[in-house]
Amino acid sequence: MTKSKVFSLPVRVYFQDTDAGGVVYHANYLNFMERARTEWLRSHGYSNAGLMKEFGAVFVVRSMKLDYLKPALLDDALEVTVLLKDIGRSRLTLLQTVLRGDELLTEAEVHLACVSVENFKPVSVPEVLRKKLQS
Repeated sequence: MTKSKVFSLPVRVYFQDTDAGGVVYHANYLNFMERARTEWLRSHGYSNAGLMKEFGAVFVVRSMKLDYLKPALLDDALEVTVLLKDIGRSRLTLLQTVLRGDELLTEAEVHLACVSVENFKPVSVPEVLRKKLQS
């Protein structure tokens, strides 16, 4: 297992994120987590576009296990976290949460595959990025 620090992205719940009852629509948690993963990657010096241009590679979601524990509501201030759990040759395993203060609302284990942009076949995580993620 790779030791890593937790990355956190603040997210405000807007009307567009909710259903008619003011509760965050379940699919929007995926959007919140995607934004957090994108900014987590950027915090390590790489954008998705940069990975594609420099290495011809991109991370794609291979699988995700998601548990909804409590609902987020209209106007809530949330923290969406990313923690690197493990890194393999061509894969990353991340743990993600959505928190309202200290209250855990949603948690997920996300498996990403590093693939070629040309044929979507697995390729090695670029070594320079691997070193940054592990530091």
